Parts: sequence; structure tokens; C-alpha cells
Amino acid sequence: MTKLTLSTHPMLLGFDQLERLMERAAKTDLGGYPPFNIEQTSDHSFRITLAVAGFSEADLEITVEDRQLVIRGRQSDPSDDRIFLHRGIAARQFQRSFVLAEGVDVAGASMENGLLHVDLNRSQARSVVQTIKIDRG
Repeated sequence: MTKLTLSTHPMLLGFDQLERLMERAAKTDLGGYPPFNIEQTSDHSFRITLAVAGFSEADLEITVEDRQLVIRGRQSDPSDDRIFLHRGIAARQFQRSFVLAEGVDVAGASMENGLLHVDLNRSQARSVVQTIKIDRG
């Protein structure tokens, strides 16, 4: 028996990119640092919120690479010679990736009380009916 996938099914043409996106999403690490929320803020918008306590805006980088939202954080080492008796606040670097669907764009980002908010908008696609003329061969 042959395994049918999105890219090999005879009725699903051009879905190979969707299959690659699904594979990439499956490989994305959902580890616990930093913790995040995803909320729907309207019918056509979303907000990703990451808890980035201790990170400044300069320590964070947000990019979109091939329909993948990538958020990286790297804290610079403080120049003072502090001696910690206990260090429970994580100061490690991180990278979080989110695969974006076609038509979903980053609207902006903001920091508030140690939380990084990344707002996403989905374009409102309109149904298009197209009539194809048959040429005489």
C-alpha cells in the first residue's frame, strides 16, 4: 500500500509547501523557556506574549524568515562584579519559532512589564471566482 501525503495525492496539487511547513512546525521545540501565550485578539488578529523578564529591548531580535517568526533573546553580561548567593532568574539565551500561515503578517511588537507582545494580523482573503476560457487547438 502506498502512503499518500499532501504532495502525492492526485487531487491535491501544489500543497508540497504546506507539507514542508507542517514538518517544520512538528520539529519546533516547545520547551518551557521562555514561557509564552498565544491569544486571539479579534477575528483576524493574534498576539504572542513571551515572558522575558530581565531582557531589554536591545537584547531581543524579532525576524520573519521564510514564513517563520523567530524571536531570539541574548542578554549581555553585566560589567559589574556582582556576587550572587542565589541565582534563580534565568539569564540564558533563547530562540522561539512560530510558523506563520500564508497571509499572516507581523503587525508590530511592544514590551510591557517584562512581557514581549508580538501582534499578528491575518489578511482577509476574498473568495475569487475565475472563469477559464477554452481555446480551440
